Amino acid sequence: MGKTTDQLISLAKEVSSNPVPRELDMLLTTGEQISAALLSMALNEINIKAISLNGFQAGIVTTPDFNSARIISIDKDKILNLLDENDAIVITGFQGVTEENELTTLGRGGSDTSAVALAAHLGFDVEIYSDVAGIYTTDPKLHPNAKKIKYISYDEMLELAGSGAKVLHSRSVEIAKKYNIKIYCASTFSNEEGSYVVNEELIIESPVVSGLSVMDNQVQVTIKQLPLDYTLVHSIFEKIANSGFNVDMISIINYENSLAVSFTVIQEQKHEIIEMLHNTLKELDDYHIEYHKGFSKISIVGIGMKSASGVAARFFNALKDIPIRLVTTSEIKISALIENENKQKVVDALAKEFDL
Repeated sequence: MGKTTDQLISLAKEVSSNPVPRELDMLLTTGEQISAALLSMALNEINIKAISLNGFQAGIVTTPDFNSARIISIDKDKILNLLDENDAIVITGFQGVTEENELTTLGRGGSDTSAVALAAHLGFDVEIYSDVAGIYTTDPKLHPNAKKIKYISYDEMLELAGSGAKVLHSRSVEIAKKYNIKIYCASTFSNEEGSYVVNEELIIESPVVSGLSVMDNQVQVTIKQLPLDYTLVHSIFEKIANSGFNVDMISIINYENSLAVSFTVIQEQKHEIIEMLHNTLKELDDYHIEYHKGFSKISIVGIGMKSASGVAARFFNALKDIPIRLVTTSEIKISALIENENKQKVVDALAKEFDL
């Protein structure tokens, strides 16, 4: 059906610059309902007995968070009974209903999340089809020689999704990991074998680095000349969290009896978060806030890092001529904040270094 959700959002923006979240969900849920009904008609036309269900009919109960609801429960018995009577059930993704029967949507990646949640409740594995033939070591649009990955672990996929990879949404992978649901990703338009997201224990031998992801539109925010008071730092990040902002790549430096706190946010949040920081720190006299835009976060991910030595040395050697603003690491990930103009050079260098 193409960009149906985008078209519906555009319609909403034509009548309101800031649509009421409840009404936006009332509108957005119609898109998936159109697709589900049409697909069910098409299946019946070729003698596959099918029935379509929207989120309400399927009993997909969610939290009351409009535009970003989370699934609480699914009416498993109703769906299984209908499956006994039909060859196929077409269920709308991306949506549900609250206990008060208010329609909700699940936010970005909600269709993947719906599919995996249904599988978890019904005891099935999941196949997700798109216009991409599987999961690649990096975005083939950025690096045409990227390799397709046959098996990738939940943790690796979570790190890649959280770092900018757009194949699967992290919430769907979280559910799959929790309920040990195997996800198969392949292309709608070919019979080429796709990729499997599975439990780490099923992967016999993993490469040191499995994939590379890029997250654009990064802004670095730095608060300088803060008093040497870690309680204040805690309160800053508590206010950030309570305001609904998502910060990344945090660095705290003790320098000459003052603190400098640096972190990244996405470009769209820049003005709101700086205003919030000024309000939080208004009792202080000497603090200074800087922000710099035009950055990308480049991450390499691999469960093989757990047992391999020298990965960081190889990472920094590949980027030896590139200015790096911030670095963060985990057991299976290394991320660097670099200027956008160096993005292609960094992707190519890391892909070469780690045979991606």
